[in-house]
Amino acid sequence: MKQKVALVTGSSRGIGKATAIRLAKEGYDIVLNYARSKSSAMETAAEIEALGRKVLIVKANVGDVEKIKKLFLSIEEEFGRLDVFVNNAASGVLRPVMELEETHWDWTMNINSKALLFCAQEAAKLMERNGGGKIVSISSLGSIRYLKNYTTVGVSKAALEALTRYLAVELAPKNISVNAVSGGAVDTEALTHFPNREELLAEAKEKTPAGRMVEIEDMVNAVMFLLGDQSYMIRGQTIIVDGGISLLV
Repeated sequence: MKQKVALVTGSSRGIGKATAIRLAKEGYDIVLNYARSKSSAMETAAEIEALGRKVLIVKANVGDVEKIKKLFLSIEEEFGRLDVFVNNAASGVLRPVMELEETHWDWTMNINSKALLFCAQEAAKLMERNGGGKIVSISSLGSIRYLKNYTTVGVSKAALEALTRYLAVELAPKNISVNAVSGGAVDTEALTHFPNREELLAEAKEKTPAGRMVEIEDMVNAVMFLLGDQSYMIRGQTIIVDGGISLLV
């Protein structure tokens, strides 16, 4: 059997990086995608190569369909297959509703929602050649709860979760399972862009029933479960990893 290959978008740092490294430890060659930070991508690639795995680094803004097509063409040329796609790349404009502009909306929806559809289309073409595959997206509680300044991201993640259900049904005949993992507040670099970061962190630390904040590894553990054989009958679901904080009224 040929070496298995995993694509993780936005994998130069944060949850994406941790997922890519975990997949490499599990024996996957990695397609490492980034949009801005080449130095971070190179550092992550070096860590993966130190584990004895191959790495293909592709710079691409997944909010652009032409860039998506070039990304998957590179994967086909380098590996000729794809077994796992982790849709992690995300962005967003964090402002109150009345301050949002059309460009803010389009930018966020393109990267957080549209990217899943068109990446999944391309991924499915490669996956079905080798008998199937797994797709897991990263979502957040803003998809089902109100979070301050989070309108564009929250709505885009709600769309991502709805799209996960549609993809799960239509890709099932190709033996491709599709799910998502939604996280509570995780103290990653992305959180530094929140104007109310300290407030979010304090609330998460104080109120999470599990007694601590969600950590990056908690998210990665859930992703890896959905990518494994034991999750075969889980399709189109969004697993919430938040220590129970979303249960509080």
